[in-house]
Amino acid sequence: MSYLWQEFNIKTFPAETLVFRNGMFYPDLSEYENIEYIPEKNLISVQKTSKLPVHIIYIGEIAGKIDLNIDINCEKSRVFMTAKIFNKKPAFLNIFIKNTGKKSFFDGKIIAKNTGILEIKEFAEHLSSNTGIFLKNRVVAYKNSENTLEGIARIKKDVTDCDSDISFSVLADDKARVILKPTQFINSVPKSAAHSASLYKPSENQILYLKTSGLSDKEIKKILEDAFAEE
Repeated sequence: MSYLWQEFNIKTFPAETLVFRNGMFYPDLSEYENIEYIPEKNLISVQKTSKLPVHIIYIGEIAGKIDLNIDINCEKSRVFMTAKIFNKKPAFLNIFIKNTGKKSFFDGKIIAKNTGILEIKEFAEHLSSNTGIFLKNRVVAYKNSENTLEGIARIKKDVTDCDSDISFSVLADDKARVILKPTQFINSVPKSAAHSASLYKPSENQILYLKTSGLSDKEIKKILEDAFAEE
């Protein structure tokens, strides 16, 4: 999958992979044995424990309403997600994660660049003890864009020792509209439960340093955006 590194700067590693591009599943680029993918439900179901982790790769332009369902059903599963997406048209991405696999975890990093209307809603459900769900989101919100970012984490009653963390960080133009909605429903004592939302702004020292290097305003903006997204 060297093209993923060359075109999207995505590091791959030994894993069972599912690749989505422009909102569509690409079976020819995917390699998996212990995962079931049901296209009509856009459902990824991890039903068997594998020696290799699972890596969901979600790249390219998205538009319209997209639901992605991820069910982790077996113990000691390791599921990673790397998403690098952008949109020009209105896009509504809903990610549903259910973890019923004891001692299993989901670890996702989502990078989005929005020039139009973008809504991202993430639903993380801990349905068994000793489960982990971690979602790190970075969004570049361009001028006049509308951004609604919502994360909902739920730990059921009698489900203990869970790790839950959803974070949103936004680099926003002064004329971008940003709504952040972090929500938690914690009904049992977790091992850890964090939820954060923040707006990032480059410091004057950073901008001044880049200007002294002879870079144009456009080049500085691009460097700062890339650095923020890949941090």
